[in-house]
Amino acid sequence: MPAGWIDGLEALAATDLAAVHGTGLESRSVVAVGVFDGVHLGHQRLLHELLEFASELGGLPTVVTFKDHPDRLLRGEAPPLLVSVPHRIRLLHRAGVRRIVVLDFDARLRAYSAQRFTEEVLVRGLRTCGLLLGYDSALGKDREGTPALFREFGARYGFAVRESQPFLVDGQRVSSTAIRAAIAAGDLDRSHRLLGRWPSAFGTVIEGDHRGRALGFPTANLLPQSSVLPPNGVYAAEAIRDEVALPAVANLGVRPTFLGDDSTPLRLLEVHVLDFRGDLYGQTLEVAFRASIRAERRFPDIDQLRAQIARDVARTRELLAP
Repeated sequence: MPAGWIDGLEALAATDLAAVHGTGLESRSVVAVGVFDGVHLGHQRLLHELLEFASELGGLPTVVTFKDHPDRLLRGEAPPLLVSVPHRIRLLHRAGVRRIVVLDFDARLRAYSAQRFTEEVLVRGLRTCGLLLGYDSALGKDREGTPALFREFGARYGFAVRESQPFLVDGQRVSSTAIRAAIAAGDLDRSHRLLGRWPSAFGTVIEGDHRGRALGFPTANLLPQSSVLPPNGVYAAEAIRDEVALPAVANLGVRPTFLGDDSTPLRLLEVHVLDFRGDLYGQTLEVAFRASIRAERRFPDIDQLRAQIARDVARTRELLAP
């Protein structure tokens, strides 16, 4: 994560609604509100508009987002998130957002009227001088906070309001739903086209059983924070560490060669970073899936597995060559 968490937003601390990530509250904010699941191309277009808006008004580009999808409370169920909250924060910062507020979408926040949200979150909490709304935004209880209503609030409380337009790819609106389907089907190219980046997993490197090192191909082992992942298999990948992308071979799956008959499969991501020397334990990695090499399968012995990994490494070098 790029920087530490700052617990509490002054105007919201008493209600335990928020955590702030990034720059403190001294500056005025230009705000966009949403889940931003995946931070896909549609989100990136809106964030680009947010940066331009913030530059015009002299405020900090700020995003208000939610720990969980509001549909879980509003509809009783919600789709799995494309990215975890820490991953989302990293992607938002990468897009240029300077301040991020993460709210718990609970029964109390659900009951907020658009006016209360404006007064407590936007005005007193964030000192908002500009509000950028998505093309289908409707904030507040019963979706009463339409762009027209927020323009009234803006005139009353002193902030400008703009509305973004939908972003289309191949004539269709970019959506997290379409991206989930593409990733689940293993369609990395389609996922890339909609995300504006390669689909990726995110997590902390944990202690493994050191089988990769014994095979001559040491791996960093991750438990991905999101369940939205491509099918099990071996991939040419990039391991992104401190914003530097390193070529890697990634195995996503249950390691069937070492899975006993009575074992409980644990889906794990094993990453062999090419030509890397060093210790990655405890570090956070973002692993971007660039191309599928083969399906995961069980090998009759260790020597055949070692030979196949060598072929996987060679194929990865070909696929990722400049």
